[in-house]
Amino acid sequence: MTQTAVPTVATPFRFFEAEVARVTRLSPNFVRVTFTGADLDRFADNGFDQRIKLIPPLDDSGFAHLPEGLDWYTQWRCLPDEQRNPIRTYTVRAVRRELREVDVDMVLHGVSGPASRWAVNARPGSQARLMGPNADFAGTSGGIDFHPPAGTRRILLGGDETAVPAIASILSKLPADACGEAVLEVPEGADRLAITAPAGFRVTWLARDGAAHGTHLIPEVEAAAQRLLGDCTKPVGAVLEDVDVDNDILWEVPDGTETTIDGFYAWLAGEAAVIKSLRRHLVTGCGVDRRAVAFMGYWRLGKAEC
Repeated sequence: MTQTAVPTVATPFRFFEAEVARVTRLSPNFVRVTFTGADLDRFADNGFDQRIKLIPPLDDSGFAHLPEGLDWYTQWRCLPDEQRNPIRTYTVRAVRRELREVDVDMVLHGVSGPASRWAVNARPGSQARLMGPNADFAGTSGGIDFHPPAGTRRILLGGDETAVPAIASILSKLPADACGEAVLEVPEGADRLAITAPAGFRVTWLARDGAAHGTHLIPEVEAAAQRLLGDCTKPVGAVLEDVDVDNDILWEVPDGTETTIDGFYAWLAGEAAVIKSLRRHLVTGCGVDRRAVAFMGYWRLGKAEC
């Protein structure tokens, strides 16, 4: 494998050449792909819900048309469809810089899309490009949305299978005295993963078993909010503007610079319509300050990834 040249100017994110070192099946619907690469010792270990981009090769041309440089994304968008490598977003599960390894946990969605097809067929030696945080950059790289404000004492984490890797990573990085609840809805009972959480965290796994997305997640997150807030019968809170999740992105993330209200902070991600419902319940129904909640519509039912 050739080594990707480190840019002259250290940027927050950069491309890393990578190949698959190991593929570990975690459950019926989760797989862990361990990447290795000559310069992955420069991949920053920022923890929490660090987002990265995975770029699989094209069948005919590999990465021959993938642009480089500061304006790579603009150039990529201008490419003909047949020359444009697919780009998908994942969460880093672990970084071992001394071993030049990065773990990425993926949900298997069959072979309907180029990234899921790559994940299903990934084997040791499979090639990829990672766009990830640059350890040579002196500032904050970005790509992290877990920002509990100062004074947070109780944390609520919730999401479907697409959010499980991020929630698992967040739990593993929290201080030992952190308190709260994590609610995870997965396709089936066997998808319950062995994850690490502080002793003061209640972790609830919900098997969908063919039910609609959110069928179990919504009521359990509402119940968890009741337990953590102590009272979800407050007067109606802020009136939220409507978000058309079929056409617009639901992504509302406070930056953590505010002091939390009542010591409560929530991070919720998954199918956009489900997250929209939970957003309305917490902010309007429970009166939670919207500056203390991160809502992220990772995907939309019935809508293919771009």
